Amino acid sequence: MTTLKKFLHWFLTLLYKVEIEGLENYTRAGDRVLIIANHVSFLDPLLLGVFLPDNITFAINTQIARQRWIRPFLRLSTVFEMDPTNPLSLKGLVHHLQNDSKVVIFPEGRITVTGSLMKIYDGTGMVADKSQAMILPLRIKGAEYTRFSRIHNLVRLRLFPKISIKILPPTRMEVPDHVKGRERRKYCGHVLADLMTEMIFATSNYRQTIFAQLLEARKIHGGRHIVVEDLERRPLNYNALITRTMIIANLLRGITEEHENVGGMLPNSSKTLIVLLGLQVYNRVPAMLNFSTGSVGMLSACRTARIKTVLTSRRFIELGKLSADAESLAEQVNLVYLEDLAEKISLPDKLRGLYMGRTANFWYRHNQYSPDSPAVVLFTSGSEGAPKGVLLSHANILCNHKQLGARINFNAQDIVLNVLPMFHSFGFTAGTLFPALNGIKTFLYPTPLHFSVIPEIAYEINATVLFSTNTFLAAYGRKAHAYDFYSVRYAFAGAEKLQDSTRELWAEKFGLRILEGYGATETSPIASVNTPMECKAGTVGRLLPAMQYRLEEVPGIEDAGKLHLAGPNIMLGYLLADNPGKLVPPESIFGKGWYDTGDIVSVDDEGYITIRGRSKRFAKISGEMVSLTVVEQLAIDAWPDGQHAVISIPDEKKGEQLVLVTTQQGATIQQLAAASPGVGGIYFPKKIIVMDKLPALATGKVDYPAVTRLVLERLQ
Repeated sequence: MTTLKKFLHWFLTLLYKVEIEGLENYTRAGDRVLIIANHVSFLDPLLLGVFLPDNITFAINTQIARQRWIRPFLRLSTVFEMDPTNPLSLKGLVHHLQNDSKVVIFPEGRITVTGSLMKIYDGTGMVADKSQAMILPLRIKGAEYTRFSRIHNLVRLRLFPKISIKILPPTRMEVPDHVKGRERRKYCGHVLADLMTEMIFATSNYRQTIFAQLLEARKIHGGRHIVVEDLERRPLNYNALITRTMIIANLLRGITEEHENVGGMLPNSSKTLIVLLGLQVYNRVPAMLNFSTGSVGMLSACRTARIKTVLTSRRFIELGKLSADAESLAEQVNLVYLEDLAEKISLPDKLRGLYMGRTANFWYRHNQYSPDSPAVVLFTSGSEGAPKGVLLSHANILCNHKQLGARINFNAQDIVLNVLPMFHSFGFTAGTLFPALNGIKTFLYPTPLHFSVIPEIAYEINATVLFSTNTFLAAYGRKAHAYDFYSVRYAFAGAEKLQDSTRELWAEKFGLRILEGYGATETSPIASVNTPMECKAGTVGRLLPAMQYRLEEVPGIEDAGKLHLAGPNIMLGYLLADNPGKLVPPESIFGKGWYDTGDIVSVDDEGYITIRGRSKRFAKISGEMVSLTVVEQLAIDAWPDGQHAVISIPDEKKGEQLVLVTTQQGATIQQLAAASPGVGGIYFPKKIIVMDKLPALATGKVDYPAVTRLVLERLQ
């Protein structure tokens, strides 16, 4: 090590407390190595040149290499100037690598201006393929908060933030022999982009509790950073949120026990978020009750999860007209009103909460709970049967946040409008906790059903991110002014199939591309999603990093199978009504830890997933498997303005028969057949029942058990 390099090593360590992890992976990579690194600041080449062993070569964009300020630092290492779009330049780099050299390259070709990964150039993947070099992923973290980054307007800069360099295990570019020419180049770029994404996720810290992540977010974004607001229009910054969390945590600690499942019958509001976090501080587990199911459904959930105490609000019960349900609950559980707790808060309680909130970074680290301990109980929607309790750990939820953040660019200037209820996994994990724990402001609105009001709210608060479902997005799209969603960057659709009509409406009226995703409460909840860089209409995107899938063969169905998933975001397990309080870990035919989604899907060569339907939503007619989802799509195509649900009931002659329940007045089988040329008769329902409104769950999804009951009653 030269004298200058030694000095810089000492100086940078002094200023930025630089830590390097994984040097053993650097050694394992051998002599011919292509080091791929993310590019977050102008400091990156200097950091790697000083802290990596050996005399490495830097492949740097020609335009950057010509900048005057960088020339002195380039003398520390060998520099290979290149243009990632120039084939001759790439060929020269391949030859350089084949001489057994170590080369650092930034596959993004530029410093990030979003704080996340930029697009990855295919050329870097081809270099790895042609040179047969080992690929060594490396992540630089922390330098984005310095004055040398290019995201000054997106993050809170610090004078000397801690910088870490993490080196992952080496790997090789594996390309099938039959892939040639342009397709091979594209394939290599695709593999490299996945490697970079996996690297971002693998080097993120999700092995901690939710409260620890909240404290980390305050440290990154500052205590005065506004993070949550609701209809009361009293924005809370991190300091206020954590202080109030500590006040309520100390109160709830006295009326609950450690590890106890505590029910929550509460709306979307800042107070609800404070209660959830307050329970988790001392290892209590919030169990979010679906109040739309009535007292019968909530009492069933309480028995399943052994809930003795339910937290609620008199104002919420009054506004939601839930007095009868509250009275029924109070007969079997201890119903605690937040208003009563608030009256007990004294000045010493407030001062204690303030002190504990401001000093939490010191005392909480000594009081850490396991990241694998339960964080929340959510209940499945029951769209296909009886609801079950789903137990998610802190690591499950935070892992899902990091998976999503590795694929999509979010930043501290974003504003999330969350209208989905917190008892729904999409509303709880993605809509509420994700922004709060990542420096993103969230506006909590109590119901998704105000179709005219919600677009106005989005316009007023300058919302940039929406999490919703097809049903609600379609309704907002019809009611909204063409400029209401002018500020929205991302509109995500989940929980049900995104209809083409909804996608086209938003594209034409608002100029927005809806990003469809897929998941389940059991996957915390997001399993796959389309992104701005990887989007294919009609699919639910590609699986998130660190997830595995297997397809189980289903007799009668070709080119698809039942989807099984595994990964660190898969739930701890179920709580079932027939064995209350007993955790049943996930397991499928592929082994322990695997989750059987029950969905029939196909996966293309690029990894995009297409949902064919639920395994329970197939009917066997005359020995043929018929997807009820496909039949519903025929009805949607024929009558796009109506709501439609298809179910199957027993049939003595053909095994099962299809029944279409629709809101389309005057709908007939003949009209459906005329609108579906070329479709076989087996796909047409035997009966059509017209209703004014279809039974629906709180998320907007069709309540199929209720539809089935209504059909059987009508046909008796």
